[in-house]
Amino acid sequence: MRGGGLADAYSMYKRASTKDQFTDYEDREENLDRTENGVWKEIGNPSWKRPLPHILVAIISSLLFGYHLGVVNDTLESMSLDLDFSGSTLAEGLVVSTCLGGALLGSIFSGWIADGVGRRRGFQLCALPMIIGASMSAATSTLGVMLLGRFFVGIGMGLGPAVAALYVAEVSPAFVRGTYGSFTQIATCLGLLGSLLIGIPAKDTAGWWRVCFWISTIPAALLAVLMEFCAESPHWLVKRGRIDLAEEELEKLMGASHVKYAIAEMSKTDKGDEVDNVRFGELLYGRHFKVVYIGSALFALQQLSGINAVFYFSSTVFKKAGVPTDTANTCVGIVNLTGSIIAMMLMDRLGRKVLLIGSFLGMAVATGLQVAAAISVIPSFAVLYLSVGGTLLYVLAFSLGAGPVPSLLLSEIFPGRIRAKAMALCMAAHWVINFLVGLLFLPMLEHLGPQIVYAVFAGFCLFAVAFVKKNVVETKGKTLQEIEFALLPSH
Repeated sequence: MRGGGLADAYSMYKRASTKDQFTDYEDREENLDRTENGVWKEIGNPSWKRPLPHILVAIISSLLFGYHLGVVNDTLESMSLDLDFSGSTLAEGLVVSTCLGGALLGSIFSGWIADGVGRRRGFQLCALPMIIGASMSAATSTLGVMLLGRFFVGIGMGLGPAVAALYVAEVSPAFVRGTYGSFTQIATCLGLLGSLLIGIPAKDTAGWWRVCFWISTIPAALLAVLMEFCAESPHWLVKRGRIDLAEEELEKLMGASHVKYAIAEMSKTDKGDEVDNVRFGELLYGRHFKVVYIGSALFALQQLSGINAVFYFSSTVFKKAGVPTDTANTCVGIVNLTGSIIAMMLMDRLGRKVLLIGSFLGMAVATGLQVAAAISVIPSFAVLYLSVGGTLLYVLAFSLGAGPVPSLLLSEIFPGRIRAKAMALCMAAHWVINFLVGLLFLPMLEHLGPQIVYAVFAGFCLFAVAFVKKNVVETKGKTLQEIEFALLPSH
């Protein structure tokens, strides 16, 4: 069944306004109706308030992800002096990039961990290496221990985003799943911005870089402790055949009146014990190939659009315009956060596909401005406006769609049986492309020049627009079961 079938599947379910919560179990059937075939049908939306505390705890993992991405930005110089590797570009590069190796490892195993021990325990296992790694980095007096600590942190960074995307999608009501899915990107932006602000004193205060690492252990410990009081994903429990516990968690997340309908929906697709039978080969061929291909391609295009290169090069662009590095980083962080908040408000109104197309188009225009700025005939004052304006427009466009949408969309389109492991595969592809772009950007810039490099990024953005138009279906307002029935071939 193709994308058009999604609307057909959704039309089977009539939704009307009703009260958010009903506390009396005996009132459940007043809130449910049966179709002619005896299938439970929900009337009204569950409360959006009930899952919110659980989601806010879960996105601490995204906050930590953003924090550790930026924590070495302002601290690297003073750190290199204290640990005696100042002037060694190789050592500086290793401190920055070692966590990428750990992130790749963490992302590869994230699906098996999330399916094996559950989403809640997955978060706690994400927090553990972050606490250990950050503590090692903060207390070390040698480069080797710093690199080992960064590797441990990277494992948590690779595990966290995949589990967060799964958990938020699986505990959120369909009508606000896009909004709640955007919380992970907002938390990442807040973490990144927080690391930049906390790191400002590092250049003038001896040993402040150690404080920056110690601080990160606090939210990591909170994640590990508070997740103990959060609900487990009902989807995971149903797949494990633990229906009674799934009903209890659904009552926490949606209210008693929605439990029967939700269990009936999940039982159509999330069959007990099947989760252990998913083999890696199933993700690469057969009936699951198309959705895994779409997911991997979206993450690849997200990175091939040049986002990390633009972030990396933004300091140089602002420096040429006479803007101090700290101010430049703060401006980029604020624009990124602003765009993410706007995306949160639009996700369940405009939909995922519209935001993706608009985002990649905006990024193509922004990289076009960068290409224009590199043309020698452009006046110098115009070059500054084009460069700075292009950078900020690019970051804004990215944060509106290409940043927050792929991880949310993937957690929606993957069938429940393969969701965790397919997410792990796509996240691993994300980190590989991320590493390659970071590795090749500066050599390409040196040998090809900014015009060609930014033109290549613009080309990937335009290709992404065409890819999204052809392959991505809209998922806003649909339950995960409706999406699965619409996308997955019957055999």
